[in-house]
Amino acid sequence: VDFFLLLSQTRLLLSLSPCKNDTVRILIDELQPIKARYRVPDVLTGEPQCEQLRVERRTEDSVTLSWSSGRHQVRVWHFPFRLELLCDDEVMVTFNSKSKLWFEKLRDPPRKTSQDETSSLWKETFQQFVDVKANGPSSIGADLCLHGFNHVYGLPEHADSLQLRDTRDGEPYRLYNLDVFAYGVYSRFGLYGSVPLLLAHKPDRTLGVFWLNASETFISNHKTFPYLPQDDQTPSVEKRCLQPETDVHWLSESGVIDCMVLLGPSPQQLFSQYAQLTGYQAMPPLFALGYHQCRWNYNDEADVKAVDAGFDDHNIPYDVIWLDIEHTHEKRYFTWDPVCFPEPARLQQYLGYKKRKLVVISDPHFKTDPDWSLYREARDGGHFVKNREGDLFKGLCWPGESCYLDFSSPATREWYSRCFGLDKYKGSTPLLFVWNDMNEPSVFHGPEKTMPKDAVHYGGWEHRELHNLYGFYQHMATAEGLIMRSGGKERPFVLARSFFAGSQRFGAVWTGDNVATWEYLKISIPMLLSLNVTGIMFCGADVGGFFWDPDPELLVRWYQAGALQPFFRGHCAKLSKRREPWLFGEEVTAAIRSVIQERYCLLPFWYTLFYQAHTSGVPPLRPLWVEFPREESTFAIDNQYMIGGALLACPVVERSVQEVKVLLPGDDECRYTCVFFKSKVQTQSSLFCPQGAADGELYLDDGHSFNYRDKKAFCLRRFSMHSGRLRCR
Repeated sequence: VDFFLLLSQTRLLLSLSPCKNDTVRILIDELQPIKARYRVPDVLTGEPQCEQLRVERRTEDSVTLSWSSGRHQVRVWHFPFRLELLCDDEVMVTFNSKSKLWFEKLRDPPRKTSQDETSSLWKETFQQFVDVKANGPSSIGADLCLHGFNHVYGLPEHADSLQLRDTRDGEPYRLYNLDVFAYGVYSRFGLYGSVPLLLAHKPDRTLGVFWLNASETFISNHKTFPYLPQDDQTPSVEKRCLQPETDVHWLSESGVIDCMVLLGPSPQQLFSQYAQLTGYQAMPPLFALGYHQCRWNYNDEADVKAVDAGFDDHNIPYDVIWLDIEHTHEKRYFTWDPVCFPEPARLQQYLGYKKRKLVVISDPHFKTDPDWSLYREARDGGHFVKNREGDLFKGLCWPGESCYLDFSSPATREWYSRCFGLDKYKGSTPLLFVWNDMNEPSVFHGPEKTMPKDAVHYGGWEHRELHNLYGFYQHMATAEGLIMRSGGKERPFVLARSFFAGSQRFGAVWTGDNVATWEYLKISIPMLLSLNVTGIMFCGADVGGFFWDPDPELLVRWYQAGALQPFFRGHCAKLSKRREPWLFGEEVTAAIRSVIQERYCLLPFWYTLFYQAHTSGVPPLRPLWVEFPREESTFAIDNQYMIGGALLACPVVERSVQEVKVLLPGDDECRYTCVFFKSKVQTQSSLFCPQGAADGELYLDDGHSFNYRDKKAFCLRRFSMHSGRLRCR
């Protein structure tokens, strides 16, 4: 259904689309723009199937439409304009509740403009940087009221609590992908990735608001708790108005208003609705769920082999060893240092004999070097981002002066994917996997260490339109390259630092350059929970902290936490001391060994959880309220969580702690599996089943190919134990 709106003399077109998966899409664009406004492509996996709307009621001021057998309704008010979404006659969400709808129309550049107007409308200065806006300011915004909700979550990535804080006491939440050195904790500042999905929860309903926009975005949320009278005679309409509410205001620099409301009502249904829109978590190869060992940088092939042997000598399992930028020839990606890594294929084969893999880094910037064939190919093929004058955009990164691949171009993505072919990437083998770093993109001397907003991409789009998509597109191209390399037979493994909604389809992410302190260990838990509830499920934090040096207690506690998170990698900076698990004395080595061994004992469980995520959209890491949606005591908890529906985790995240209080939600029939990690001694595990009953699933396949999908070659079993009898079906 389309409606026409008039806002500040700009005619707008509102398209309202209820979808078959209980999602409502609200799309607002200029009716006759001077040119097309940017609409985010490639994030949705397809156009959602729409339901048929029918008119229920008309008045002078409004029209009420219904779908889904009348259960769901939308009421459109003419003046002042607002939309009310109703479920079973109860208003859940009001769009434009505070009349903050905002839409700056595109303009042709003026022939003559005063200097003041040019400065304010067409040109903006930030420090020494000048941002020229091709069609003037083009921001858009809208507000929504979430009726009856005062617990909201999501909007990663921020180093903040799981529950979003009321922004009246400070800055709004910012979504703008940036390379932030040793980011501050409990901050609403934008980090490496962005998912513009907000979740709201109350005991009888979970709903979501997905704001599909890839430009710089700010989100404010204000919670109100009106006084509810004790009088039971208060009319029901008045009671509803007196329930808690959360007002959410979205403001983006450009694009169109493309807002989807996910109606739940359960957390699991909401996760499924979101996965149907943006895609399900990719099914990882089994090795990727094991332990990964990384450092910036392992020096040479002998160093790699020595570290590999150290794990064997100390009886510590691991699956993958990683190489950072120094493995390349003078920071040229897809190359190898001829002195330090002269026989990379043989090194991979050496690791492969032990069923281990190698991961190498591949960043989006290319060294500006006309003597390098890959640079020439990219330049001559038109695969680099340009500046506003039409020349190659050049910025500073690890190789020095660099050009940046334009992954928004399908042709560039295809070219980049082919670069991973075994015939092209000399020294690579099928045992090699990839790490995309610095892909916010990071530009050392750029505004906020990133690309200028007036740089120009494929199709003539300014960088401001698609900034938050840049890393998403590199992740996509890399994953596709590894699939192409195998002829479509093998699952890829790609880790990316920058991400957007839908990045879950391509692989894993991590929380970036954290610091070896207790507060960073503590904040990693809500950060990862926020990622999981917004679809980015294969995620982790650098174990031990990337910068600085952890003491033995912190290191052990971080391993204990990391072993209970989806992506499990030890990593540190080149200026940090070496910290392989056996370098801190036998007591520490034994503790870390036990933790990693426990991880491998739980691998079938993790693998089954990822199968469930891949097929149903339910995350492996779950805030307590997901499993116990009616227990309000769980709604603000973010220091403990559920792994699937069976394992409750509460990592120790403070120094010298000997005792931890744990909330055990559920009734007397609830059963818990408990894993206890002591500080420096053997791990202890126990199963607590007061009623002598348990049930669960086990998923198995070959662990590496797409045969589970293409040939249905997998095993899925449900086990149940009741009254001493085990059943399997």
